[in-house]
Amino acid sequence: MSQGSPGDWAPLDPTPGPPTPPNPFVHELHLSRLQRVKFCLLGALLAPIRVLLAFIVLFLLWPFAWLQVAGRTEEQLQEPITGWRKTVCHNGVLGLSRLLFFLLGFLRIRVRGQRASRLQAPVLVAAPHSTFFDPIVLLPCDLPKVVSRAENLSVPVIGALLRFNQAILVSRHDPASRRRVVEEVRRRATSGGKWPQVLFFPEGTCSNKKALLKFKPGAFIAGVPVQPVLIRYPNSLDTTSWAWRGPGVLKVLWLTASQPCSIVDVEFLPVYHPSPEESRNPTLYANNVQRVMAQALGIPATECEFVGSLPVIVVGRLKVALEPQLWELGKVLQKAGLSPGHVDAGAEPGRSRMISQEEFSRQLQLSDPHTVAGAFSYFQQDAKGLVDFRDVALALAALDGGRSLEELIRLAFELFAEEQVEAPGRLLYKDGFSTILHLLLGSPRPAAVTLHTELCQGGPHQGLSLCQFQDFSLHDPLHRRLFSTYLRPSQKPHASSPRTPTALANGTVQASKQKGD
Repeated sequence: MSQGSPGDWAPLDPTPGPPTPPNPFVHELHLSRLQRVKFCLLGALLAPIRVLLAFIVLFLLWPFAWLQVAGRTEEQLQEPITGWRKTVCHNGVLGLSRLLFFLLGFLRIRVRGQRASRLQAPVLVAAPHSTFFDPIVLLPCDLPKVVSRAENLSVPVIGALLRFNQAILVSRHDPASRRRVVEEVRRRATSGGKWPQVLFFPEGTCSNKKALLKFKPGAFIAGVPVQPVLIRYPNSLDTTSWAWRGPGVLKVLWLTASQPCSIVDVEFLPVYHPSPEESRNPTLYANNVQRVMAQALGIPATECEFVGSLPVIVVGRLKVALEPQLWELGKVLQKAGLSPGHVDAGAEPGRSRMISQEEFSRQLQLSDPHTVAGAFSYFQQDAKGLVDFRDVALALAALDGGRSLEELIRLAFELFAEEQVEAPGRLLYKDGFSTILHLLLGSPRPAAVTLHTELCQGGPHQGLSLCQFQDFSLHDPLHRRLFSTYLRPSQKPHASSPRTPTALANGTVQASKQKGD
């Protein structure tokens, strides 16, 4: 298997095929010695002054934001604000926002194309979303409304700006919140131009600009025309990207403020009018708009996305974690000097045995409390804080380099398959199947359950036999290579090594270093 630098995708075999896209979750910034000296000098002289002045302007925005909503009831804020407050506060916030980005080094905002009116396109979709500087796109869009987390209301100044913006707020802790957001987006988008446009970043998180992440359907639920907006940072050195793996917030801010001049290009593409089928199917609508924007950017459109806080990639019919927690568990055990092959798992096939953290430490012969807590946290716990020891047994077996892939797959089936009620033999039902894929590949459980249902379609049972499970994991060429690449059963457990390849569709990606400061 070819080896490359972290963040590159390399083919699984030398067979010619379509080029594979780069890993969009990783950003590596390589500086020459001369560039390091330059950033040290400018970082010491220019960056502190710029950041200080930018923060002063940020706090000057607060009075304008407060004035627009002062004395307004929640009922009144359900309608767009008009009158003198709108004129004064809108222009004040717009001018100070441009000054803020100017002070941070964004001396030029180059605009191409024509922004559509709110009647022509009630919704704007901007991509690629690569940095916390991307709100700069609000300026040439004349401060459209945005969608933001409700938790941001409590952030000083930012909360005031969200109230000024009459942003649509979504709470991650309230299941009903998403439904209300959908209804509010639809209400504003179909208001006939009464409301200003609503701006979405449909990827939902930041990437490194080298590929588009899967678009979420929220911006497309209303079924109205949308205008795609492209964001580019055509600078000689990419200091702005803030990806899952790469420079952290402070480093990105410091490096960008140290640049003499940063440029951003904003391009308005023609309005995309959905077909009747797209209007009824937001996911189809989102996928087609993603392809249009990717083509205009000259980068791939991928199925990569975030599920919770975990980056997930699509391989065949599988969703798998970019870096499964199994790798991190291997790192913890390896650091503790534990060889998984020398642990007597003692798990009983087909039956769960719940164990506490104390039993876990005795079984694995771990004495350091920090190591025990770290390793124990990688397994799903029930309401009493117990874990199923079958999970532990399978994870240890996967990290044991002495097992073949065939032995590991058979063991996984034996541990989690259940006896049939009305017929002899054992079947692997959705709970066991999703647990196996989650442990070995980091697959989100809901996605694994959906895949299990697809695999069982047309069969007489709601479970998989051993032969069916082996066909899926061992005999399918793509899935076999995936399991082999993730688990490497012929090697000792270096599962969490930052240079271990992760299988992807038509290729692999090198796992990267952790995000720094």
